[in-house]
Amino acid sequence: MSGVPAAPETVPHPEPPTVAFVCLHGAAKSVLAAACFERLAEARGVRVRALAAGTEPDPEIAPAVLRALLAEGIDLRGERPRSVTPEDLAAAAAIVSFGPDLSRLAPPGRSIVCWDDVPALSEDFEAGRAAILARLPALLEELRATSGTVDR
Repeated sequence: MSGVPAAPETVPHPEPPTVAFVCLHGAAKSVLAAACFERLAEARGVRVRALAAGTEPDPEIAPAVLRALLAEGIDLRGERPRSVTPEDLAAAAAIVSFGPDLSRLAPPGRSIVCWDDVPALSEDFEAGRAAILARLPALLEELRATSGTVDR
């Protein structure tokens, strides 16, 4: 015995599961959903990540989405919409589509949740936001139950 206490063992934390939110332009619905999903998960003490992407990404996030999120303390200025990739969908624990057909990008047999009835944020921001926010708690609970997410 050296008299020196042993260093505590560190247990590596697995990567938290990711939810891929995909809309056509990756600039509005998917961005709002991903940001609000991560905030909800954090508030409930659940380790998850959210990815926002588009099948035909715009060059910028929609200004109305940036303003609304900034007002809630979520600063995405400097972020840009990105293209969804087959690797994104293969790695995702859950996939939510706001309309685009992802069948050619997603692995065969993968379940894709379709939220294509959410109003366009450019036409009725509050109605679209409300529709997204209403669905996020159930999605989080389903992910928590099925993927063994780790509470913080």
